Amino acid sequence: MREISPTENWLLITLGMALSGVLYSLAVFPEEPLIIGAIFAVSMGLPMIAFERRVLLRSLYRRIEKLPTVAFIAAALIIYEILMSAGYAVAATFLSWLGFLKPRAAIDLLIMPFDVFLYALAVCALIVFILRVRDLLGRDIFTSMLISRYRAPVKEERIFLFIDLADSTSYAEKHGDLRAQQFLKALFAAFAEPVRRYNGAIDDYVGDAAIVTWPLKRGVKHARCIRCVFDILDDIQANAEAWQKKFGQVPRLRAAIHGGPIITAEIGIDRHKIAYFGDTVNTTSRLEALCKSLNQQVLISTDLAQRIKVPDAFSLQDLGTHAVKGRGQTVGVMSLAGRKLAPVIAPFELRIPAE
Repeated sequence: MREISPTENWLLITLGMALSGVLYSLAVFPEEPLIIGAIFAVSMGLPMIAFERRVLLRSLYRRIEKLPTVAFIAAALIIYEILMSAGYAVAATFLSWLGFLKPRAAIDLLIMPFDVFLYALAVCALIVFILRVRDLLGRDIFTSMLISRYRAPVKEERIFLFIDLADSTSYAEKHGDLRAQQFLKALFAAFAEPVRRYNGAIDDYVGDAAIVTWPLKRGVKHARCIRCVFDILDDIQANAEAWQKKFGQVPRLRAAIHGGPIITAEIGIDRHKIAYFGDTVNTTSRLEALCKSLNQQVLISTDLAQRIKVPDAFSLQDLGTHAVKGRGQTVGVMSLAGRKLAPVIAPFELRIPAE
């Protein structure tokens, strides 16, 4: 499947909004020019989508997404209605200026009719529900389940990133399981933005590790899978003081990246899940375990590294081939480092970027 660029994505969204407005006009105001419905729909819908995509009022979205689901839906509905009301006022004023609308009073340009308000509220409720479900499942998984892409098993190539919190057991022993869970929750939340930024998907959380995946072509493009790892590490370094103050420890991570052929299938009856099967997933897990024995923070398989144009900001070191548990053949391994990153240090030290 061809990757859609951000520009193409926004054009499709705009087109979809315009078509929804045209359909509404045909159903309710068939005698009016269809362009009116299209302009109203685009003006009212795009600010809402921009807010949901964190383009508009990003800090506000981050605050409300921490709320419980019911509170999130209520807050989102209020914000969406405000944004749509503003879009309605802009569209009505513009159409009035063009001569398409002839309001009886200036207030008619600012206030949505009640029937339009109810329609917009219903559409908003549906959109918020769909977006919340999509966030819970993950964007790629939601889309794949919606179109039944993996109802029958599919052979494809994917990249996997296993990223693990070191010394999590000792942290739990010192601070307790509840505090350890809060630490992990904050850490996994910190992964979300870099993964989203580089078009990846968080497949699962296993204990103190997160599994991130990309279709192979998408992950190697612009070295996204590598940039994602180091953006996570850089973000933690940049906020080291806050981590130390809040949790008494700065997260120390180990990560491994590998890619290759796998079988992807939708499984389950009462609870559906898209699962990945094959040697590629297992090998990535084993590479992450090698980080500790090789005293390296980030490892990448030689096979994958050779398929990526690694930017100059990162350095590779060939560590030779290594046997991994459960695999008959050895695996070529390379260490990966950001040239501006400090070396791996003790878990209770603040991590200061090197000069």
